Amino acid sequence: MTLHTISVFSLNIRFGLADDGLNAWRFRKAVFPALMERYSADFNAFQEVNNFQADDLAEMLPDYDQVGRRTPAPLFWQNNIIFYRRPWRCRHVDHFFLSPTPDIPSRFRESRWPRQCTLAVFEREGRQVVCVNTHFDFKEGVQADSAGVILKRLNSIVPSASTILTGDFNAPPESRCHQVFVEGITEPDTTDGYRFRNVFEPPYPATHHGFSGARIGDHIDWILYRGDLRLNCAKVIYDVVNGRYPSDHFPLWAEFHWASSKR
Repeated sequence: MTLHTISVFSLNIRFGLADDGLNAWRFRKAVFPALMERYSADFNAFQEVNNFQADDLAEMLPDYDQVGRRTPAPLFWQNNIIFYRRPWRCRHVDHFFLSPTPDIPSRFRESRWPRQCTLAVFEREGRQVVCVNTHFDFKEGVQADSAGVILKRLNSIVPSASTILTGDFNAPPESRCHQVFVEGITEPDTTDGYRFRNVFEPPYPATHHGFSGARIGDHIDWILYRGDLRLNCAKVIYDVVNGRYPSDHFPLWAEFHWASSKR
């Protein structure tokens, strides 16, 4: 990892209040220190995080700060948190809801839960990158509309900035919401350089396994990117630590470099 590269780790950490037996958070959390050291990244994006899980992660990541947490939060609240390595400076944070009224707690009519997005602008050594972390609901139309909300918000704040988008989208790359991001459907004037790309290519690897470890199924967790970033490598992390998986989703990791020299 150097000043010329950017790395990101993304994982749906699994709701910490779920009745998961031996896969409950109190057992799984022991997996994370070794996992985070092995796959050290500039940015760690977690979805579905309860506040007590965020406390545990902050303790495991002493060289990082975080954005995206609601405090105080309702008991069942699930954050989409971005932990960032301290040499990066956070210049702007935006938390909004995936709904017709993003600035107030709300949801689309057909959305099961009030889904949210965390957007933050980071800077280091004169370079700027935007990190976006989200978790989509289940209906295809809601997912496509949610993608449109994110693009509209992103393009109103930092339309030409290099951007990394992470999350659990509950949809495969063949879905409408993926097309919104990679084809610019809701932003028809978007140039090719500012449409998103997936760090993976077909055949897309499975990312949800339900604590089984099975590498079959849909690619519903994505890392997308756009702007002055070029992909070095990407991988799905299948590691088992002391017989346990960190979540019912596989983590993703990717590294990028800047396409242009520093101005």
